[in-house]
Amino acid sequence: MSELNINTNPGFFTRSNAVKSKLRDSEKKIIEFIEQNQEEIIHLSITEVAERSETSESSVVRLCKRLGYKGFQDLKINLAKEVIAPEKQILEVIEKGDDLVTIKKKIFQSNIQALYDTIEVCNDDEIRKAVEAISKARLIEFYGTGGSGTVALDAHHKLLKLGIKSFAYNDPVLQAMSASVLTNEDVVIGISHTGSNTDVLAALKLAKEAGATLICITNSSKSPITNISDIVLQSASKESLFRTDAFSSRIAQLTIIDLLVAAVANQQYELCYSNIQKTRRSTIDKKL
Repeated sequence: MSELNINTNPGFFTRSNAVKSKLRDSEKKIIEFIEQNQEEIIHLSITEVAERSETSESSVVRLCKRLGYKGFQDLKINLAKEVIAPEKQILEVIEKGDDLVTIKKKIFQSNIQALYDTIEVCNDDEIRKAVEAISKARLIEFYGTGGSGTVALDAHHKLLKLGIKSFAYNDPVLQAMSASVLTNEDVVIGISHTGSNTDVLAALKLAKEAGATLICITNSSKSPITNISDIVLQSASKESLFRTDAFSSRIAQLTIIDLLVAAVANQQYELCYSNIQKTRRSTIDKKL
């Protein structure tokens, strides 16, 4: 079996999706032009890109810097690898006739790639804000449905082991009821891959009206859930045939949860360590 084709340096499309909502209109026009002319862009000069996207050379340069490239040439080189490389589609597309070994490779590659991409797009400042908000909160609630609902339950379980009061709701009625009676001392974490789940959004709106701080975990940098949230934690994973609500999106979400829990625990190390020992003993005693 050949080695996994994992890209440890996330590509143009992952980077642009992460910052798209924060870009100037001229920079968005350049991204749109590149998306529509993916293979042709590799052979164009910076002047041609500026002219055809009806922007300026300085806007192209500025966009390159925002995306973490040294310049336009660096962007083109990396885009060429992403667009032309024959392995670029193997990461997740399971095709009819694939044998078990091939499916195994594609699933593992897709999940690992999601983590590499997520570490790139999940903003450090937003993570700090989230950790601070959770650490100061009277109560933390997690809202999610479907696959994201299982992530919410996992998050609740992890905080409970630390002795931190939290609840997880995946029922829309319970989400709405609980959200309506929160206060400005509380934090709600909404989890939605698309950022458009209507049930979660409805509950978050109620929580916001009640004064709670809203944190979202989502794959989309520009979606209804990011518009309403105070703090945005972005994941990065792609969905495809047989992989809607994919494992990769949940793995990325779960990893962000692990990050938050570890960072919060580290701020109150002795107390959280003591609580972990207590909760572990409680389950052992029950089994006995």
